[in-house]
Amino acid sequence: MPKTIAVLGSALFFAVAPSSVAGLVPWWITRWEFRPPFFDLDATRAVGILLIVAGLPGLVDSFARFALQGLGTPAPIAPTQNLVVTGLYRYVRNPIYVALVAVILGQAALFGDQRLLAYGVLVWIAFHAFVVGYEEPALVRRFGTEYEDFRANVPRWIPRITPWRAARRRNHS
Repeated sequence: MPKTIAVLGSALFFAVAPSSVAGLVPWWITRWEFRPPFFDLDATRAVGILLIVAGLPGLVDSFARFALQGLGTPAPIAPTQNLVVTGLYRYVRNPIYVALVAVILGQAALFGDQRLLAYGVLVWIAFHAFVVGYEEPALVRRFGTEYEDFRANVPRWIPRITPWRAARRRNHS
């Protein structure tokens, strides 16, 4: 896929999927109205802001890497040509899903809304089922030992402390 098409496709997918999952649906649930803070602690709102602020740049960066390095999109119908193992992918295999859940849970903490907290948990469960049931087997078929090496060294959900560095492959042409 040409880089321009990958960028446009990723931008379109970003506008539809993450914007709906972490923006439109949370707004629909909460109308972004503040309720009393969780545990009656205003500090939970600060935690919410931190989760949102941490999640958004990671989300944007990961989408950009899919387009610019992977030459594809995060959408299953237009996957990358190259396995992306740079940026946040050196710490966790699924930074897009981690970022989306962080943004949702951040909004739940910011607005003090238990319904949004439950939604965030359901989204994570759905992501986990999708990753285990479809995405990982598809990546093994598509990228073989390169993905298996990545999977063996980078955790699915809880980030590593230090970045993983992929072994350089020699070109034997």
